[in-house]
Amino acid sequence: MENPEAQYFKMNRIGWDRRAKVHFDSKFYDVDGFIAGATSLREIELTELKDVSAKRLLHLQCHFGLDTLSWARQGAICTGVDISPVAIQKAQELAVQTELNADFVCSDVYGFKASDTEPFDIVFTSYGAVCWLPDLDRWAEVIASNLVVGGTFYIVEFHPIYDLVAGYSYFKQSVPDIEEEGTYTENGADAVAQLATWAHPLSSLINALIGAGIQIEHINEFPYSPYNCFEGLVEREPGRFYLSHEGNDVPMVYSITGRKVAPQIAADDV
Repeated sequence: MENPEAQYFKMNRIGWDRRAKVHFDSKFYDVDGFIAGATSLREIELTELKDVSAKRLLHLQCHFGLDTLSWARQGAICTGVDISPVAIQKAQELAVQTELNADFVCSDVYGFKASDTEPFDIVFTSYGAVCWLPDLDRWAEVIASNLVVGGTFYIVEFHPIYDLVAGYSYFKQSVPDIEEEGTYTENGADAVAQLATWAHPLSSLINALIGAGIQIEHINEFPYSPYNCFEGLVEREPGRFYLSHEGNDVPMVYSITGRKVAPQIAADDV
């Protein structure tokens, strides 16, 4: 009998297979624009994560690879990982079509293991990723185990405060939220599926990274989303979507930059 986590992951894989098909054809993702040369990366990550040329970059939860391939366009040597076989197939097709240097692996985050022994210079993840994971300590261990000492971890993610404003828990609960829903693209009604998500306060994510040996260098918060993917957002500036709560801006996105440090050697081990 499958354990609950395996059942939840199977549920989400089926849901994201449906979403991958719908997202690939959506105006929201604009695959045609990407093929023509546009980047899918947004101003926050482009400003904060620089100098990727010739760096080995691991992108966890890459969906069908637009961001992965956008980093490849900037010269990174990329590997993208995603739980959805449909998404990975489409990512592989895009890599061939665009002749960009990227490999794609179908795996859940916890099950990913690089096929070679050379660690990555950068591990990247972004926008709507951590809510699909039940255990951030295990997530952080995967990040650390795949980073070279001195390598960079970078996450840009939707702020969990938004979940509270939207009526969900800020703190982790014993069981995930399970809902049947469409998706956030304009054709999202074609991808209705049952999905399981987990709440994670910002403190849990930061402590998981620290516990895995990732030294936090920067934490930034932003009062806007670069995507118009939530109810009630207002585009006050081009590409910046804001949400007001009782007259104040809701924090919509945060980013964290960290660096893997060498494990300390205890005096008894010397």
